[in-house]
Amino acid sequence: MSSSSHTADGHPVPAGNTRAPDSLAHWVVKTTRSNEMIAWYQTVFGAWIVHEDRLITFLTWDEESHRLALVKVPRFLHYVFPLARLRRKIYGIDHLALTFTSLERLLLTYERLKKVGITPVWSINHGPTTSLYYEDPDGIRLEFQTENFPTVEATADYISSNAFAENPIGVNIDPDYLLERLRSGASAAELVQQGAGTRPGTKPRTNKHAITWKTL
Repeated sequence: MSSSSHTADGHPVPAGNTRAPDSLAHWVVKTTRSNEMIAWYQTVFGAWIVHEDRLITFLTWDEESHRLALVKVPRFLHYVFPLARLRRKIYGIDHLALTFTSLERLLLTYERLKKVGITPVWSINHGPTTSLYYEDPDGIRLEFQTENFPTVEATADYISSNAFAENPIGVNIDPDYLLERLRSGASAAELVQQGAGTRPGTKPRTNKHAITWKTL
């Protein structure tokens, strides 16, 4: 990272920041639904198993040795903690965000998953990103996002702007409508603008009104 890079709030990031890790390697989930979780990640990410025994499964979907580990816990815990998947809505880690390099890749992923019955629980243009939120079988929320600005500096400028201060949540979008417009020749630069994903004749939810029990 160069000395000219900035954080989202505009502070300069020094070159060779030795405090930060180089990358996110993997995450680990204790689950009573290992088979469902394996199938979901195989479908969504094209994941494959690199090791499995009666206690744990390791999966990856790229050059990393493993990206996700599933620790198999007894099925009865699903009934002991029936509301565990709702905990995220009020406390603790909310979601993990994963970046797609283009709006087209994001929308084609949406289309592929929709065909097999996997749909986002929330679709929104946050301003800095266009984002689709999915939940795995255990209710872990994953944000699939693409950057709306071409540079980190441009994103930082937007987050420091009055427009973001007035609407830090964003504007709900219709992914099908965005896909239709993309295939009709609209540019990605046009489609990542807030309002571009609003189908004519509909009224989008914006800012705090975009947050419902489903999207929370």
